[in-house]
Amino acid sequence: MPLLLAILLVTVLVSVSVGSANIDLKTVFLILLSKIPLIGDRMDETWKASTETIVWNIRMPRIVLAILVGAALALAGAIYQGVLRNPLADPFILGVSSGSALGAALVMLFGIEILLFGKWTLPVVAFLSGLLTLFIVYVLAKVNRRMQMETLILAGVVVQAFISSMLSLIMALADEKMQSILYWMMGSLALTDWSYNGVILPIVLIASVIAVLLAREINILGLGEETAHYSGVSVKKIRIVLLIVASLLTGAAVSVSGTIGFVGLVIPHIIRLAFGSDYRLILPLSVIGGAIFLVSADTIARTILEPRELPIGVITAILGAPFFGYLLRKRKSNYF
Repeated sequence: MPLLLAILLVTVLVSVSVGSANIDLKTVFLILLSKIPLIGDRMDETWKASTETIVWNIRMPRIVLAILVGAALALAGAIYQGVLRNPLADPFILGVSSGSALGAALVMLFGIEILLFGKWTLPVVAFLSGLLTLFIVYVLAKVNRRMQMETLILAGVVVQAFISSMLSLIMALADEKMQSILYWMMGSLALTDWSYNGVILPIVLIASVIAVLLAREINILGLGEETAHYSGVSVKKIRIVLLIVASLLTGAAVSVSGTIGFVGLVIPHIIRLAFGSDYRLILPLSVIGGAIFLVSADTIARTILEPRELPIGVITAILGAPFFGYLLRKRKSNYF
């Protein structure tokens, strides 16, 4: 864990330093250090005010959001893979991301702005529509008041297919708004400030604590339902709690960044290959790994074709798809 945290710190410093205005790493480090209470009060400012504005008010909010979104998606992916015992499970498997995307697309298409939320209308509606999708999937998955994992996944696939068709209809009707809707659906961290981080931070913190506290139960669930039951684990209760936690993480991430794929699919695989199959390690390390991956991808997205910016979902797909194909080829029969 210390190694991954060190890599994350270096990744953040490099990401802050590069852009249309390159800033040396020493200056970036000093500016960030000056924002720490007590330490910053004793430091002399040797940099320009404009440089501090670029570092602290323009780049850092975006990088922090990338950290939170990457952590949320990777943690959600690790939970889904552990609970569903499916290495191909990812944060989009229950249709939560598609539901959030549909809500956001409707807001952009009709120019909706709820008076109570103002500029927060899009992320709030996206988050709530994701939760509504989760509720619909759960209702469809219940048969005689019981819910099987196979039925849950199938319900998620059905709902996701329906929502995808609705999104296609919206795209056909969007006309001049099509580009902005499509860009959002491909993932972007461009339109953000410090306040946007407040939307997702509490959810990531609370969900991370709950997931880590239930890591032992995820390990036991991996042994099979019968073994878990005789080990004293309330299989149904724990499974529902974990799926709700993972879906909340997904909905929160999608609501502020759009649809970003492969983070929750690839990162838990890498962590599992490197550190083993103990979820007491996989969950916290997936959080750090997801943050590193998305900060790196966002840095590439905003600099590779500067001054143009690519959707971050394009970069995560380019980086993630070949590696995941390699993992599938190399995956052993005792992967779980």
